[in-house]
Amino acid sequence: QVQLVESGGGLVQAGGSLRLSCIASGRTFSSYGMGWFRQAPGKEREFVAAISWRSDSNTYYGDTVQGRFTISRDNAKNTLYLQMNSLKPEDTAVYYCARRRDYGGPYLSDSSYDYWGQGTQVTVSS
Repeated sequence: QVQLVESGGGLVQAGGSLRLSCIASGRTFSSYGMGWFRQAPGKEREFVAAISWRSDSNTYYGDTVQGRFTISRDNAKNTLYLQMNSLKPEDTAVYYCARRRDYGGPYLSDSSYDYWGQGTQVTVSS
């Protein structure tokens, strides 16, 4: 069983930064693509960023965070990161990390992921 545990959320002023972490259990973390999604109250879950299985490989970003957020991973530590800079009030949401399915699928689609963390709250004040 895979477990994903996010941390690093909190309250920050607009323009500030936060770094989220997601620690994965198990010894196969390095074999899977990973992603970050977020969900604000009353809104659908939104793709934020994704990274393919190799630490130096492709990254993908949602349009609303492109240029402000950076996804990375440390396979030796079984950890996924999301560095969030220039935060805006509209970035306020619960942020989830997720592991991509064995057969892949579009990185931007939440149906391509089979294991999810419990989420961490990010609140950006204006």
